[in-house]
Amino acid sequence: MNDKPILICYDGSDDAARAISSAAALLGPRKAVVLDVAPELTASESFATVSSVVPGNAFEELNTADAGRVAGRGAEIARSSGFDAEARTELAVPTWQGIVNVADELEAPLIVIGSRGLSGLKEAFAGSVSHQVAEHAHRPVLIVPPDGH
Repeated sequence: MNDKPILICYDGSDDAARAISSAAALLGPRKAVVLDVAPELTASESFATVSSVVPGNAFEELNTADAGRVAGRGAEIARSSGFDAEARTELAVPTWQGIVNVADELEAPLIVIGSRGLSGLKEAFAGSVSHQVAEHAHRPVLIVPPDGH
């Protein structure tokens, strides 16, 4: 059995929580890293950086702290589902790249990610993190569809 942790992506959504419980049912107890990827700057924050009032990396620190809280909640869900889980944050744009980078670093044997179930124009416009991860990860990816799909 591979003793490397699986990587579970968690963004605070119901779909991400469902992915954790589905993975636990399929895989059973094992080590896991629960990851939330945040941008270094959101779109609105990038406009605020031109202000002389905003300190250099204040937004990065806020986004890292927010991602840490989200990942922490995800790790709690994972532990209650039977995983030996720890929380992890990453700052990256695009999100899929941060996920792939962490999976590479951990040598994770599997990435678990929820899907919002977008299709057609909605997926083309909003993009699909789960599909991008599956395309670029070079390792197995468990994509858990939303409830009812």
